[in-house]
Amino acid sequence: MSDASRPTAAPARHPAARALSRGVTATWWYTAGSVVLFQAITLLWLVSALADGNDLQVAIYLAAAAVSLASSVPLLARYGRRRRVDDGDDEERFSATVFWSLAASAAAAAVIAVITGSVLSAAGLVALAVMLLRWRSGVRIRLLGGVIVVIAAIWISERLLSGPDLGGDAQFVNNLFALLLPPTAVLCLWWWDIVLALDEARVAEGRLAAAQERLRLAGDLHDLQGHHLQVIALQLELAERMLPRNPEAAAEQVRLARASVDEARSGTRALAARFRGVPLPDELANAADLLRAAGLDVELEVDPRAGAAPAEILGPVVRESTTNILKHGGGARARFRLVLDEGAHGRVWRLGVSNDLPATAAPPPAAPAGSGLPGIVERVGSVGGAAEWDAAQERFTLEVSVPAASVGGLS
Repeated sequence: MSDASRPTAAPARHPAARALSRGVTATWWYTAGSVVLFQAITLLWLVSALADGNDLQVAIYLAAAAVSLASSVPLLARYGRRRRVDDGDDEERFSATVFWSLAASAAAAAVIAVITGSVLSAAGLVALAVMLLRWRSGVRIRLLGGVIVVIAAIWISERLLSGPDLGGDAQFVNNLFALLLPPTAVLCLWWWDIVLALDEARVAEGRLAAAQERLRLAGDLHDLQGHHLQVIALQLELAERMLPRNPEAAAEQVRLARASVDEARSGTRALAARFRGVPLPDELANAADLLRAAGLDVELEVDPRAGAAPAEILGPVVRESTTNILKHGGGARARFRLVLDEGAHGRVWRLGVSNDLPATAAPPPAAPAGSGLPGIVERVGSVGGAAEWDAAQERFTLEVSVPAASVGGLS
């Protein structure tokens, strides 16, 4: 296969995102398992109707029950795909797999009805298979209402035709299970739809936050450059008109235009510096939001005076630590702590970052090349600070201290 024909690989996700994805997948397994478990309990309870049957009848019933359970598996597997089916995608909704699964379910239900003499139980099993299909929005709930009415009508008919005492309590439980099978499946699938929608909303929220930040920067840059370009254009146009009559005045307009260019350049640098130099409390809040969006449980402790902390020194430390947690952490919890230590040797800003590590992961070396830790040491060391880290006991901890006076914070 040529490179051009190979499918493009999906972008790699960081460990926290993969952990959250595994959590959503586990929720689906619980959901699907609940449906299959309730169906299995219903089928096992129906064995009581074969108390007087011979071994052949029991064997045929158990085989039909196994086919009924097996026919639900591909329907649940298709529903559990983390991709929504459009309303018009009937080819995806009703494929060959769906057809054969429904056919197997109906055949197994027919055999069960013949052996047990319970049309109601067979109707409940077929209705369950129908509820497991991918229906358009609003169709499933209307189908459920109709299915419950039909099953209830069959129950009443069997009761009237067979007499009130037929089967006793065991038959009543059989009928109740058959009636509850479809709504139970619908409730489980509704729960899965909610989980899937929340997961999609989490991803969309992260993308929206990034888009809003880009739009804000674009708007500020547009306003800044638009104003200066308009002024420069007017000054150059005026210089062009004045050049034949008053060259000195025209030269003055050219000098003013050059000054406007310098102002625009300075304004652009200031705008870039403003976006790079985010106040440290905002930097920490952004890091916490990013990690929470990735599925981590984040604890944030920030000193009320943190607005005066040296953002130009500690801000890159926060960003580097956040990147390391996302790329190499793989855990479920993180903690940021920024306090002003009023020690005997002066005031010191102390930044602590910690995150748990997977039990199976080997602890990182003290200063791996390219990990960013040597850069943190060099950055804080340039202002008389210090940085220490530890990866013992399945937890990585970074402690950074910076003298407040040496960087102009809280003089």
